[in-house]
Amino acid sequence: MPRQDPAIETRIHKLAACLTPAVTLLEELNKALGPPFIQPIVKTVQALIAGVQKVKRNKDECFQLVESIHQVLYPIIYLHLKSETAGSLLPPVLDEIAEFTDTLHKIYTFLEIQQDGNKIRQFFRQSEVNKLLKDCHTGLNQANETFKVQTGFTMLNNVIQVQHEAEAMHTELLELITTLSDGATSDRSSSVFYKKANGSQLSSNSFSLLPSKPKIFHGRDSELNHVIKVLSNDAPRIAILGAGGMGKTSLARAVLHHTDTCTKFEHRFFVSAEAATTAVELAALIGLYLGLEPSKDLTKPVVQYFARQTGLCLLILDNLETPWEPIQSRGGVESFLSLLADVEHLALMITMRGSERPGQVRWTPSFLPPLQPLSDEASQQIFEEITDDPHVSKERTQLLAFTENMPLAVNLMAHLVDYEGIDNVLTRWKAEKTAALSTGYHRTSNLDASIALSYSSPRITPGARELLHLLSILPDGLSDAELTQSNLPIGNIQACRSVLIATSLAYKDTKSRLRSLVPIREHIQQFSPPSETLVQAIRKSFHYLLARYQKHSG
Repeated sequence: MPRQDPAIETRIHKLAACLTPAVTLLEELNKALGPPFIQPIVKTVQALIAGVQKVKRNKDECFQLVESIHQVLYPIIYLHLKSETAGSLLPPVLDEIAEFTDTLHKIYTFLEIQQDGNKIRQFFRQSEVNKLLKDCHTGLNQANETFKVQTGFTMLNNVIQVQHEAEAMHTELLELITTLSDGATSDRSSSVFYKKANGSQLSSNSFSLLPSKPKIFHGRDSELNHVIKVLSNDAPRIAILGAGGMGKTSLARAVLHHTDTCTKFEHRFFVSAEAATTAVELAALIGLYLGLEPSKDLTKPVVQYFARQTGLCLLILDNLETPWEPIQSRGGVESFLSLLADVEHLALMITMRGSERPGQVRWTPSFLPPLQPLSDEASQQIFEEITDDPHVSKERTQLLAFTENMPLAVNLMAHLVDYEGIDNVLTRWKAEKTAALSTGYHRTSNLDASIALSYSSPRITPGARELLHLLSILPDGLSDAELTQSNLPIGNIQACRSVLIATSLAYKDTKSRLRSLVPIREHIQQFSPPSETLVQAIRKSFHYLLARYQKHSG
């Protein structure tokens, strides 16, 4: 067997020296506590150590990927060792570990493709391999940043540092196992601390994994500055509103990591309310992030927790429309928000689909208007950053016109172009419309899913749906006069108009015409086109107006 290149041998030796102690620690951790995802991480890393030695192509790229893994493994071990309940982590942390596990699997797939005689290569086009590599780097960077921020873990730059850290962790793990086997209490919260992004410390019983700062963020400087200015008030209450896919969560994350925010607020919490359907479930979610003991109703304990804090706190509730929209739960959610708003040193920020703010809260002026589509320039910047192509072509401009600068649509369109090429995407859009941007399983990666979520809102009345169906075939929309004078078979049409505006499925343009954005119109045409009765009614109205115009114009 031919001898390996000495440089490669050195890299293999260093790689094994960094990863093997981590794998050993993870194996012992798994045997002692059996936490989720640890076993698959161990198996995958072991396979990567062996697999990287077999690659024949892109060796440097493969080694760089595998050499970065230990920077994430040790913080994960640290989190398990320092958890308040031995080896038990909060769901948001587990979600991040699950994402990292998926990234490891992608790295293994990439390594397999680079090996001779591996049949998996035939199933991948070069563009798909490039996309896979990009996903691997993105996943590693995301995991590294996330766990470094939450643990305060410093970069382990050499083998000696790694081995010293592994020895210290091994000693602590043995002590933990001994403590557990002796039946001693596992409550170590008084000595366990997690570092926040701004450098301050937060005890583990209020540990909250913060989402990362948005990596690609253009066209929202005005809105960001507006929110930061309002946050400078005492105990501000802020609502970020807008249509689905308009970038509300991204703006909230940008606010969360803004320098002024980190400086002012000692404690910051970001809770997705997407899984809650009632006020009690919302309180339970927040309590989970705060590390409170589960109980039947955590509404009061959550409020009491914030009231006890001595420093300023910021609580961001993302996707609050989920528990707030249903009429039967709205009152309870608003009452809970009112209790939170009564805590003087707690700043409250929510993101919600639509243009309505929940009641029972005195929202801080000046109100941020519902988010609007991006400027053409901002959309071009996003497209360029994702595709790494500074050339503004006619085809790109045409594709962006189809998105009407809706941030989610722009983002998905750009990633699709980066993956498939602009000509293929243009052809697909003409044939598939919004379905071309709807291959993911979540609203953040599936345009149809995002629009459907708004369309299924409990606030949407049957009449409002009929009006939306009609707007889908009217690019220029309808004026107020046309709404009232067209004799459309829709009851209380002005109320229906208000509902569509309130849910941001439609808006009033600069000419005060009621319109829907292109992606929404395309989605509705595909899945809920207007009835023939509606089409005939609007056609009859337009024919009447045309006849009158011709008569009076001679």
